[in-house]
Amino acid sequence: MIEKKLGISKEVKIPIGTTHLEGFLHLPPEAKGVVLFAHGSGSSRLSPRNQLVAHFLQEGNLGTLLFDLLTPEEEERDLLTRELRFNIPFLSERLIQATEWTQENSDTHSLSVGYFGASTGAAAALIAAAELGPKVSAVVSRGGRPDLAGPHLTHVQAPTLLIVGGADHGVIDLNQDAFSLLSCKKKLEIVPNASHLFEEPGTLEEVGRMATLWFQEYL
Repeated sequence: MIEKKLGISKEVKIPIGTTHLEGFLHLPPEAKGVVLFAHGSGSSRLSPRNQLVAHFLQEGNLGTLLFDLLTPEEEERDLLTRELRFNIPFLSERLIQATEWTQENSDTHSLSVGYFGASTGAAAALIAAAELGPKVSAVVSRGGRPDLAGPHLTHVQAPTLLIVGGADHGVIDLNQDAFSLLSCKKKLEIVPNASHLFEEPGTLEEVGRMATLWFQEYL
């Protein structure tokens, strides 16, 4: 009798110095890589948009790690000051620390790593990918601000997919400018009629499908 391998769905705590970040790890049986989510400003691991995309990835046999980039204390302070949600170098360092955790964790250490970044989280993902080099296998940005990654864009090695809403005026131009600076395998997809948050019917599902295909190819 062949034993069927079971998947993993559990809450995790990612050590950060003397504290930790809350996360949720989902690994389908025989997962092909794990995708770390870098959410946008003011969001968290509970983001319904990222959870929907994560569901698509999971259905595509891809692992997902949704986690908070800030501790509860930092979130409380940021609600007043808004100083951390736009601190891209700080957020990218948190993503790097979470990536190092996946490489040491017994459930994920053998899996290739991808990043899914939304809004300002996309810039953090690209900076982390540039700094970690071959340790990151693929990046997807949804309604992102890759331009905020600045000079790091030219150092990104991981195949990168930029997804932008067709009605997200201004952000399209910023993505096109960032796209021109990327020297890695790359693609820019514009989802017709979608606004910045992809709230229009079917548009976020289209993001999920595009992201799944990208990660399936490169993880």
